[in-house]
Amino acid sequence: MSDSPSTAQNNKMLAKKISRILAQREKQTIILSDAPLTPAAVLLPIYEKEGEYYILFTKRTQKVEHHKGQISFPGGARHEHDRDLKDTALRETFEEIGVRPEDVTILGELDNMSTLTSNFLITPFVGIIPYPYEFIINEDEIEELVEVPLSALADERNYREEVYIIEGAPNMGRVFEYNGRVIWGATARILKQFLDLVFGEGSDSNYSKS
Repeated sequence: MSDSPSTAQNNKMLAKKISRILAQREKQTIILSDAPLTPAAVLLPIYEKEGEYYILFTKRTQKVEHHKGQISFPGGARHEHDRDLKDTALRETFEEIGVRPEDVTILGELDNMSTLTSNFLITPFVGIIPYPYEFIINEDEIEELVEVPLSALADERNYREEVYIIEGAPNMGRVFEYNGRVIWGATARILKQFLDLVFGEGSDSNYSKS
């Protein structure tokens, strides 16, 4: 599956921008609890559709062990046979939504981010994927795909912060809401960091290809 010349050029420009920003910063590890953490990885997939950039999320089924019904990035826990965490992110993405590893251009990593309830330490990888694409959904794990334009995610009307209590302690949560879809938890924290880094104040990036 190949992109049109214009799509390929625009994706290349965005990829170069994101790669440079992620390469220039010192990666950190953000741990929010004292519990033992299991290594995990996710892919933040970006693609161009009808002149605008989108991020692809998954809505998890009620059958999965962790984060039932939540909107998240494709990914999961590291397996023993994974060569590294990038391999984990690509394997899990293929298993969940059918995107082949060779079709993903990895641009870099965001901060390692711990979860509060499932005790994972997530390494997020940012990648460009082709579009349109013949996604193959694992119906045991994924209820549906959720695509959200970057412009909507950057709109402050679709973002809020709220305090919630976990295990008796208050925590400041980041929440994105778009068309009735709510993105929260570690996924929202990862997303907020990505948006701030690449499309935040002072950035010369656009959400569309124009």
